[in-house]
Amino acid sequence: MDEEIGGAARQVQWKSYCKTLSVLAFQSFGVVYGDLSTSPLYVYRSSFSGRLNSYRDETTIFGLFSLIFWTLTLVPLLKYVIIVLSADDNGEGGTFALYSLLCRHAKFSLLPNQQAADEELSTYYQPGTGRTAVSSPFKRFLEKHRKLRTCLLLFVLFGACMVIGDGILTPTISVLSAISGLQDPATGGLADGSILLIACVVLVGLFALQHRGTHRVAFMFAPIVVLWLLSIGIIGLYNIIHWNPRICLALSPHYIVKFFKTTGRDGWMALGGVLLATTGTEAMFADLGHFTAASIRLAFVGAIYPSLVLQYMGQAAFLSRNMSAVHDSFYLSIPRPVFWPVFVIATLAAIVGSQAIISATFSIVKQCLALGCFPRVKVVHTSRWIHGQIYIPEINWILMVLCLAVTLGFRDITVIGNAYGLACITVMFVTTWLMSLVIIFVWQKNLLIALLFLAFFGSIEGIYLSAAVIKVPQGGWTPIAMALVFMFIMYVWHYGTRRKYMFDLQNKVSMKWILTLGPSLGIMRVPGIGLIYTELVTGVPAIFSHFVTNLPAFHQVLVFVCVKSVPVPYVPTDERYLIGRIGPREYRMYRCIVRYGYKDVQKDDENFENHLVMSIAKFIQMEAEEAASSGSYESSTEGRMAVVHTTDTTGTGLVVRDSIDAAGTSLSLTRSSKSETLRSLQSIYEQESGGGLSRRRRVRFQISEEERPDPQVRDELSDLLEAKEAGVAYIIGHSYVKARKNSNFLKTFAIDYAYSFLRKNCRGPSVTLHIPHISLIEVGMIYYV
Repeated sequence: MDEEIGGAARQVQWKSYCKTLSVLAFQSFGVVYGDLSTSPLYVYRSSFSGRLNSYRDETTIFGLFSLIFWTLTLVPLLKYVIIVLSADDNGEGGTFALYSLLCRHAKFSLLPNQQAADEELSTYYQPGTGRTAVSSPFKRFLEKHRKLRTCLLLFVLFGACMVIGDGILTPTISVLSAISGLQDPATGGLADGSILLIACVVLVGLFALQHRGTHRVAFMFAPIVVLWLLSIGIIGLYNIIHWNPRICLALSPHYIVKFFKTTGRDGWMALGGVLLATTGTEAMFADLGHFTAASIRLAFVGAIYPSLVLQYMGQAAFLSRNMSAVHDSFYLSIPRPVFWPVFVIATLAAIVGSQAIISATFSIVKQCLALGCFPRVKVVHTSRWIHGQIYIPEINWILMVLCLAVTLGFRDITVIGNAYGLACITVMFVTTWLMSLVIIFVWQKNLLIALLFLAFFGSIEGIYLSAAVIKVPQGGWTPIAMALVFMFIMYVWHYGTRRKYMFDLQNKVSMKWILTLGPSLGIMRVPGIGLIYTELVTGVPAIFSHFVTNLPAFHQVLVFVCVKSVPVPYVPTDERYLIGRIGPREYRMYRCIVRYGYKDVQKDDENFENHLVMSIAKFIQMEAEEAASSGSYESSTEGRMAVVHTTDTTGTGLVVRDSIDAAGTSLSLTRSSKSETLRSLQSIYEQESGGGLSRRRRVRFQISEEERPDPQVRDELSDLLEAKEAGVAYIIGHSYVKARKNSNFLKTFAIDYAYSFLRKNCRGPSVTLHIPHISLIEVGMIYYV
C-alpha cells in the first residue's frame, strides 16, 4: 500500500516537473532565442558578399551549408547546450557568472572590501562543492601575480564591452534585414532610402518602449518566435523537396573539404558570414537566470536546432538552382502566396531578438556597476514578478543613438554583418577561455581536460575569429572601436575608485585616538542617529575626523554604513545585513555592512531605518547572551560582525507598533525631531515630494517587558530608541579626487581629467543610495591619490 502511494506521489511530481519544464521552454523562445532564430535572414547573403560570389556552383553551395550545419552542431549544441550551461552560478549565466565563480574558488577578485564573512553566504558556494579550495601550482601562480589578475579582469571587461557592441549591432542588422524584404521587385520594391527610414522608425520605437519593461509584452514574444520557427522550418522543408533533395548529402563533412579545395583563401574569408549563423548563441548562457538549463536545452534540441537546420538546408537547395538570388536568398526562397505573412512575422521576430540583447546589455552594465567598473547610472526595476528585469535610461538612449549612427552610416547589411560577426565570435572566444579556468578551479578537473576543451573549441573559434579580423577594414573596426571606448571608461572608473578606496584605507582614524577621547568623543553628542556612509568594512573613515574637527558635535548613536558588492549573483534578504560594534559599549558606535550581489537591484528600501534599528537591537541582545555565557560583558574595540536576519523580529527585545493618529493617518515618527521648526520643514518637504515619504510605513518601537532584558542591555536599547525618535541623519562624503603633484602624465590625465569628468556627469552617491535629501549632510573632502 505504501509503495502504491509513493509511486502515485512520484508520478504527480513528475507530471508537475514536466509541465513546469514545458512552460519554461516555451517562454524561453521569446527571451533567449529571438536573435539566434533570425540569423537565416542574412547568413547566406553575408557569406557570398565577397569573392565567394564568383563560385556559383552546387559544390560551393553544398560546402557552405555543410559548414553552417557543423558550426551549429559543434558550437551552440555541443559547447553551449551540453557543456557551458552546466557552469551556472546559482542559476545565473554569462561572462560575469564565470568570473564570479573563479573569484570565489580562487583569489582572483580585485574588489577591495571583501571579508571572510562573505564566504559564509549560502549562495557563495555551489551545492555539492567543497568549501576548501584545492591548491595547485598554477592556481598559486595566478593568485600571486596581481598583474595577471588585472589582465583577467580586463579580459572579462573586454568580453562585456563586446556584448554591449552586440547590443548596438543586433537591433541594427536584425531590423534592417527584416525590412529589406520590401526591396523585393515582386512586391514593388522600395528604394534604399525608404528602407533606411522605416528601419530607423522601428529602431526609435523599439528603444522608446524600453522603459515599460519587457514583461508587459512578454506574453507576445514566445508565440511570435514559435510562429517564426514553424514558418522557416516548413518553408525550408518545402524548398528541400521542391528544389533539390540532394542537399541532404551535404550533411557529410566531406563537402567542407571539397569546399575549401575549390575556394581556397576565398572560402576562408567567407567564414565571417558563416559565423553569423551562431549569433545569439551566447544569449542561451547569459539569460540562464530567467529559466533553467533543462528548459533551454529542451527548447534548443526540440525546436530551434531542427528548424534552423531545415531552413539553412532549404535555402541551400533553393540557391543551388537559383544562384542569381544570392543577394536576398531568404525572401526570394519564400513561396509567393505566403510572402507577406512571413514578412510580418520576420519583422516581429527581429524586434523580439533585438529586445533580448538590449535587456542583456542592461544586465551587463549593471554587473559592471557592481564590480566598480562603470560610472553610477540609474537602474530601474521594471517587473515586480520577474527578478533581474531592469532598465537603464542613460544606456538605452546611448544604444539608440549608436544604432541609428550605424544604420545611417553603413547602410549595408554586409558591412554591418562584418562588425556583428566579430563582436559575437569575440564574446564566444572569451567564454571558452574562462570556461577552461572554470574546469580547473571550480569543477576541479584535470588540467588536461581543460586544455582539450580549450584546444578543440578555441581552434574552431580561432579560425572564425581570424576570418572576422580580416574584415576589420570593411566594418569590423566598429565593435573594436566601441569596445575600446567602453573599456577606457570602465578602466578609468575602476582605477579612480580603487585609488580613492586605498586613500581611505591608509588614512583611517586610529582606534587609539577615539579611545582617548572617551565616550563623548570629546564633542557634544546631540539626540538622533547619525548614519555615516563609507566604503571601508573595518576602521573609522577619515571623513569622521574631518567632520568633528570642523563641527564639534555628533549624534548620540553613530552607525558606520558600508554598502558593498559581493561576487555572488544574489544575496538572500536574511543574510544581507552584517552588524558589529566599534569601541566599548558606552560609545554607542556600530557598524552595518549591507551586501548586494552583482545581479541584485538596490531599490529604495522604505523600511531601511526600521530594519537598521531592529538589526542593531538584535545584535545587542545576541552580544549580551554570548557575554552572559562567557561571564564577561567586556566588548572589543572592533568586535566581530554578526549576520542579523531582518525579516525575523524575535530576539530584539523590542515591540513594533504601527503609529496611527486619531484621523487614521500615519504619524511621521521615522524622521521626527523635537524641534517644531524641523517638523514643519519636513512636512512641507513630504508634500513637495509627492507624498512619497508620507506613504512609508510609520512604526514606533517599544522595549518589550516580556523578555526582561539585562539592565545594561535595557539602557542601550533605550538610548537607541530615543535616538531613533529624535531623527536620523545621513552623512556622506562629497569628495574631490586629485592626483598627487609628483604623479606622471598618464595618472594625472586619468584622475584629474577623465575620472573627474565621469564623476561630474554621473549620478551622485546619495541618489544611488536612495538617501532622502532632507536628511542628508555632505562633508567636503579632497583626496590626493
